[in-house]
Amino acid sequence: MLKRFSIFLALAGIIAVTLLVLRLKKPEPAPTPLVEPSRAPYVDSIGARGIVEGINENVRIAPLLPGLIDQVFVKVGDRVKTGDPLFRQDTRDAEARIANQKAQVGLLEAKVNEAQVTLADRQDSFRRTDQLRSKDVSSEDDLQRKYYAVRSAETALATTKADLELAKAQLSQAIVNLDLLTVRAPRDGDVLKVDLRAGEYASVPPSDLNNPSLLLGDTRQLQLRADVDEDSASRVTAGAPAVAFIKGMRSDPIPLRFIRIEPYVTTKKSLTGDSTERVDTRVLQVIYQFDQSKVPVYVGQQMDVFIEGKRINQEIPEQGSNLMRKLPVTH
Repeated sequence: MLKRFSIFLALAGIIAVTLLVLRLKKPEPAPTPLVEPSRAPYVDSIGARGIVEGINENVRIAPLLPGLIDQVFVKVGDRVKTGDPLFRQDTRDAEARIANQKAQVGLLEAKVNEAQVTLADRQDSFRRTDQLRSKDVSSEDDLQRKYYAVRSAETALATTKADLELAKAQLSQAIVNLDLLTVRAPRDGDVLKVDLRAGEYASVPPSDLNNPSLLLGDTRQLQLRADVDEDSASRVTAGAPAVAFIKGMRSDPIPLRFIRIEPYVTTKKSLTGDSTERVDTRVLQVIYQFDQSKVPVYVGQQMDVFIEGKRINQEIPEQGSNLMRKLPVTH
């Protein structure tokens, strides 16, 4: 009896293990996504990731010279025009340099006047000596000395004038450096980001090149910069229809108007954070414009882009296939 029970127990264990193995091998159904992804609207679509930016691209603004921030004149959302001041750095050192150069210019102007008087005096002395020499009252040696004294005075005047011009140039440079401490808007636009505070030290170049101190863009018209992976770049054609969806939405498609294709395939910079995303690839950037829809869109927002692709015939032409047949077979 005990022997029969052990056999039944062993068979039951084998069956249980077999069922467990079969259950573990059975693929689990894919989890239902919280938000249904966007669907491609074209039969042959090219998927891309787009980033919203202001028309004519955003402008990253940073100080030209390192130094303390003295005053910030704008805030996020302000509309500025070309030449409007955005922020100003500490100007005390630049103002002191200007005062020093102005004093230097004044000193050299006085020295130029002194050199001109000295030259006039020596020229007059030379003329008198020359007249006396013609009457044999003065010697030839005295005349030569007066002549070289005049030449020396002319050289001294020219040197002083050159020093004065140098000082004026340095004064102009100091004035320019003072003006550069006030950073102005390079064009009309909206202030999208301000990461500056009075009293902070601005380094040049900034510690994070991808995180500008101040971002300026024209949001009256938005554009989309779509990144197409390089393996699909050959299927993109200028003017092809394209639509965009806000990331995570499958409704409210936004029609896109083609603007241009950037001719340079660049490194991929706009990352989605998906674990399956390829980051070791380059992308072709395509620029589109679009009108604001009922769903608000903001600068810096990511969007799913679908472009109607061009079909590429993968078949080998007849001439090429004949050529392939003629190639020798190597083992």
